[in-house]
Amino acid sequence: MKEHNGVMMQYFHWYTPGDGSLWRQLAQEAPALAEAGVTSVWLPPAYKGAAGGYDTGYGVYDLFDLGEFDQKGSVRTKYGTRDEYLRAIEAAHAVGIQVYADVVINHKLGGDHEEEIRATPFDPDDRHRPIGDLQTIKAWTHFDFPGRGGAYSEMHWHWWHFNATDANALADGMQAVYLFEGKRFHDDVDLERGNFDYLMGCNLDIANPDVRQELEHWGRWYLETTGIDGFRFDAVKHVESGFFVEWLEHLRRHSGRRLFAVGEYWSTVGDALKHFLGTTDGSMMLFDAGLHYAFAEASRAGDAYDLRGLFDRSLVKDHPDLAVTLVSNHDTQPLQSLESVVEAWFVPLAYAAILLRRGGYPCVFHADYYGATYSDRGSDGQEYEIVMASHRWMIDRCLRARRDHAFGEQVDHFDDPHCIGWTRGGNEEHPGGLAVLLSNAGDAAKWMRVGAPNTTYVDITEHVTDGIVTNDEGWAEFRCRGRSVSVWTPR
Repeated sequence: MKEHNGVMMQYFHWYTPGDGSLWRQLAQEAPALAEAGVTSVWLPPAYKGAAGGYDTGYGVYDLFDLGEFDQKGSVRTKYGTRDEYLRAIEAAHAVGIQVYADVVINHKLGGDHEEEIRATPFDPDDRHRPIGDLQTIKAWTHFDFPGRGGAYSEMHWHWWHFNATDANALADGMQAVYLFEGKRFHDDVDLERGNFDYLMGCNLDIANPDVRQELEHWGRWYLETTGIDGFRFDAVKHVESGFFVEWLEHLRRHSGRRLFAVGEYWSTVGDALKHFLGTTDGSMMLFDAGLHYAFAEASRAGDAYDLRGLFDRSLVKDHPDLAVTLVSNHDTQPLQSLESVVEAWFVPLAYAAILLRRGGYPCVFHADYYGATYSDRGSDGQEYEIVMASHRWMIDRCLRARRDHAFGEQVDHFDDPHCIGWTRGGNEEHPGGLAVLLSNAGDAAKWMRVGAPNTTYVDITEHVTDGIVTNDEGWAEFRCRGRSVSVWTPR
């Protein structure tokens, strides 16, 4: 198995302050991130959203406006201006950090003009079931980007560039997905709700030649303008999978570069992720949603969870070369629509599991690293104040162990429901390897063999303060405290 020695950081969260400072922060923080062991950053959507300077970027309005034009009430985006974005990328590149752009090509919001369209309403929960006759609707499907004035692209978007929407000014309050006359929901998408082609807003008709040509033009322009190194694709379960293969091939051929790519296919159905990997023929990786859910479940269940099965439903187990492993992200953090919290006590255990094992490309979440404080309304309508603790100290320790010791053969010791461990044997350049122990119950110990005999190993987490000396064959009884992790490396 080919090992991916890099570490990605998701350099934002959903509630990143909307003061336009994120790009400047990255430029300042890049040297420290590189020193810690971060080799790439995934940045949020850098283009103008329908809510202007308050938009996270996922409510896409204008892909060509990177914080340059006065549109939707602001020049800058939530994260800063175009010039600040480009300077942040340059600062990251200067210290050897690659930059991945967040690409949202499923939908557009915030149209500039309404248009009348013939459409059929479908049940939002069953896209195979029409709930009305073909009718005339009125929707915001005309995008002419008046603030940009034709710069970079002269294309105006009209209803025929989309296949569906969920808003009809002529039938306020009706819950429906309106499929436009002459259009269809595309195949080879997730089967949730019958067909999950439609997600929100004005849904792009990927089969339209003008749409494909414009997205290819935008991709070339974006690469040439920013110099980014790859892409994170949003909501790939809602887009015909073959599109990504063609789009990536076009840009890789045009640029002469490999261009990293990872897709967000958020699903609890592991077979759906594996099907997508098959249809895209390994041209891109996927986030390991199954592993995240295992972390969340283990953190809630405590000692009722059998740690031996922690990786059973993971993508990294069967596709280690195509899995981007993660603990949490902006969609799973508290008060978000896909809220799935990994409780604070388990976060260090989870990071040890993605950073110190073979397989996968680990991704560190900004809010786990720096912490986060924010407020929002929950699904019950109540206002909540959320404080997410910073785990930077522990993550930095794991990053250092990954850089210096996480090499060579891996031997798993998954023989106890409450304590699992593994060792890495090291190699010539990084002798000694390491030993890792996780416990979800009481204090625990396990005999394991590492790469260096008669050598003192210390727990870099400092949970256990006494050193351990291996015997003539490299065996020792490694220990960890209850509900914690210990990472043992040669002194």
